[in-house]
Amino acid sequence: MTAEQLAERFDVTVRTIYRDLDALREAELPIHADRGPGGGYALDKSYNLPPVNFHAREAALLVVLGRYATEMRLLPFADTLASALDKLRSALSTADQCELAKHTTSLLFVGVPALPIADAVRKAVELAWFEHRPLWVRYRHSDGMVTEHTIRIARLLLERTMTIIECDETDGGGIGDTPRRLRLNRVEAARVLERDASAAQP
Repeated sequence: MTAEQLAERFDVTVRTIYRDLDALREAELPIHADRGPGGGYALDKSYNLPPVNFHAREAALLVVLGRYATEMRLLPFADTLASALDKLRSALSTADQCELAKHTTSLLFVGVPALPIADAVRKAVELAWFEHRPLWVRYRHSDGMVTEHTIRIARLLLERTMTIIECDETDGGGIGDTPRRLRLNRVEAARVLERDASAAQP
């Protein structure tokens, strides 16, 4: 990707991208640049993150925070989070897993859970977000009117009791003022579309 594309993707200046790339190189990440048309910056495809070893107390904090995020419905990525926590637990030694169990039973968070979201909708949003794919949604507005739209998720805002989807609409239906915002709990149905899909409905 070019520096300009990266700046647009992360909503920062090109100068910031150059500074960040320099920092990554200093950290010895294998980033290379190709000049000319079609060129840009790339990370060596053969590069993998080194193993990360957690102490039981570190793992306990991450597991409890992850469990809290799921129970409070703080983010719609429950499947991805559960998979990550399972990998974290399985990487610990037997002794550390026993210590982890003790820590997690004595660490508790209490809060107001976010409004409920249909499991199928949550999974569709999670897939569309991570794979940068368009999403068809059926949305119920505050006045009870139901409309259908094809959107691309720009960002997710995690508020205290709800998740807000900031999105660009690809079918011209006009959800509202720019930036368009949808309350995730008001999405009644959702379906992930192919990347080149326009206005499509199930």
